[in-house]
Amino acid sequence: MALHSLGIFFGFLTALGTLTNLVVCNEESELISDLFKGYNKNIRPADHPEDKVQVMIKLTLTNLISLQWSDYRLAWNESNYHGIQVIRVPYNTVWLPDIVLENNIDGQFDVAYYANVLISSDGWMYWLPPAIYRSTCAIEITYFPFDYQNCTLVFRSQTYSANELDLILATENGKIFEWVHIDPAAFTENGEWAIVHRPARKMINTRYSPDDLEYQEIMFNLIIQRKPLFYIINIILPCSLISSLVVLAYFLPAQAGGQKLTVSISVLLAQTVFLFLIAQKVPETSLSVPLIGKYLIFVMSVTTLIATNQIVVLNYSLRSPSTHIMSHTVKHLFLEMVPRFLGMSPLVDDSEVTAEVNGLKERRRSSFGLMQRAEEYVLKQPRSEMMFDKQRERHGLTRSIVNNIDVSSTANLYKSLAQAAPEIKQCVDACNFIAESKRQQNDIGSEIESWVLIGKMIDKVCFWAAILLFIIGTVGIFLTGHFNQAPEFPFPGENKKYVSDI
Repeated sequence: MALHSLGIFFGFLTALGTLTNLVVCNEESELISDLFKGYNKNIRPADHPEDKVQVMIKLTLTNLISLQWSDYRLAWNESNYHGIQVIRVPYNTVWLPDIVLENNIDGQFDVAYYANVLISSDGWMYWLPPAIYRSTCAIEITYFPFDYQNCTLVFRSQTYSANELDLILATENGKIFEWVHIDPAAFTENGEWAIVHRPARKMINTRYSPDDLEYQEIMFNLIIQRKPLFYIINIILPCSLISSLVVLAYFLPAQAGGQKLTVSISVLLAQTVFLFLIAQKVPETSLSVPLIGKYLIFVMSVTTLIATNQIVVLNYSLRSPSTHIMSHTVKHLFLEMVPRFLGMSPLVDDSEVTAEVNGLKERRRSSFGLMQRAEEYVLKQPRSEMMFDKQRERHGLTRSIVNNIDVSSTANLYKSLAQAAPEIKQCVDACNFIAESKRQQNDIGSEIESWVLIGKMIDKVCFWAAILLFIIGTVGIFLTGHFNQAPEFPFPGENKKYVSDI
């Protein structure tokens, strides 16, 4: 019995609710029928032709633009219609202000979805159509990937002039929305861009008259700063590390030109690959060169210079006396002055003596001088032995021949011995030939060694020059991008940030 009574009670409540809904629906239908009697959606909602219809515009970063205006023809008394405060009608049944994005890029002025229009009892109309706006923005890539962009959305009416329509920014609680609204619940932060400024303001183009459609417009600006971490980790850092490898080629021997050129060309090819990757990321424009492109061109130029320098060093290192003559100036510059400049000791042998004979330079080392003195000693030694008779007889020399020998000089002694004993002359000639060959071999070896040392000195100088050029160029290029930050205020000459106080 109790369950039966409970079922009857719930059935009564359900019937009462259904009846109430029917009453409300009937009242809303009656309200809409009364409101739209004689209503013409093509007529502007103004009492007099000179009156302006105020349209409030607000942009939200969730693909929404809100429009508010007042239509006195659609106001009603809530007490006469069951206390209804808001009704919803299709967009094509009421007057719309025809507000569109002027600087769109695809020519599609329609919104994504034509939502219903909300009408309040006081005649205020509220339309919130979702849309995806694609606008044209002047992209500045000079400091890419440390750049910031200023994109502008320009809204104006395509039908009514400023004498008929007054475009203003939306207000709420007496505060004007001078910024692009961000809904925290619907907004998702972008991984590549960060919003720095989002001002909004009404612009009056004084070049036009109020009768022109271009006279007034609402502008929403988005100043966004690029987040460069992705490009630093995936492009800049690997490119810098690979480019620094070319400097290590200087640690190879000066004669290893083939291996050094292989390293340089391999690095140059890797840099070319990075240049192609950058070309796919940067917008195609010839107005400016991006910062990362300038850096790649810089390191490629340094790599090319290093490869050219290695060819020059190889040319110097493989020179010989038969192909090149080393001047005293070159030797003094690279073997004395350059080592002192680098904090090294001079590479010229202190025992080497340079003499000028008939305009030609002869080099005699201490070893060759010792050889000459040994030769004179061998030639003079028999003169002391000839002072004794038994020794003269042992050598088969007669007194008459020995007395005719002139020992005043080595040359005279050589001639006298040639006359006294031809065998001694042949022996001396052989010794002189050996000594001359040895002297020439020493001179050639010393010359080749000097050319190799000159190549090493050029290598050392270019190594430090390449290190300094690489470091200064890298730091200088990327410092210019680091200081390229978005301005503190969105508009020049105004100390106002156009942000909410909340």
